[in-house]
Amino acid sequence: MKLPALSSSKAPVKFRIPTADNLVPIRLDIEFDGQRYKDAFTWNPCDPDSEVVIFAKRTVKDLKLPPPFITQIAQSIQSQLTEFRSYEGQDMYTGAKIVPIKLDLRVNHTLIRDRFLWDLNNFSSDPEDFARTFCKDLKIEDPEVGPAIAFAIREQLYEIAVESVASAKENRLSKKGRRGFEHVLASKAGGSTDVMKLFSFKSSVVRKRKERDVFEPTVDILSNDEVDALEAREEQNAR
Repeated sequence: MKLPALSSSKAPVKFRIPTADNLVPIRLDIEFDGQRYKDAFTWNPCDPDSEVVIFAKRTVKDLKLPPPFITQIAQSIQSQLTEFRSYEGQDMYTGAKIVPIKLDLRVNHTLIRDRFLWDLNNFSSDPEDFARTFCKDLKIEDPEVGPAIAFAIREQLYEIAVESVASAKENRLSKKGRRGFEHVLASKAGGSTDVMKLFSFKSSVVRKRKERDVFEPTVDILSNDEVDALEAREEQNAR
């Protein structure tokens, strides 16, 4: 399975998520009067703020949620968009080009685990295209799995981009003795240098045949009883 092609960039760039369509990952988890609404999706930060209220009203109507959910959904989306926009215009250092991405998620009955490397300097990368290829290669039929994988990738890239803004600020304040973004990534990944040694880089990032046992994607299909047990545990942890 191929990942986005490698590129290089040493100079700082203006903040954006390193993907082709700079979408903001939005995560909602709202509870009111005994009802709970959870969702995860992407949002175009260029859309007018009025679209947030329209989306909230439509969601509440479609899901037959109590009217107070409209305000809570709109406020949660708006606060996440405001946080994203607070970084716009700031410098960010992509630093080490290759960053580790980890998948560990459950979508309905499908459990996915994987770990691979992503080119942070490739601003034309497409998480949705990668997710479609992933599902096709592993014969995953659930149509909800692909969007969930793409969202997980976008969410991690957003977090790394925010860290790179802090790295750029640190660079401006003091070049002497600072740790550098490569060390931030290594700390975040638990040793990304060791991860990078397990891969070879040519025109794109690929897993070498002898390394597939180390970071081989795994997909498990859970039984109804296993799903019920996991959901009960998640509900208990949420409380």
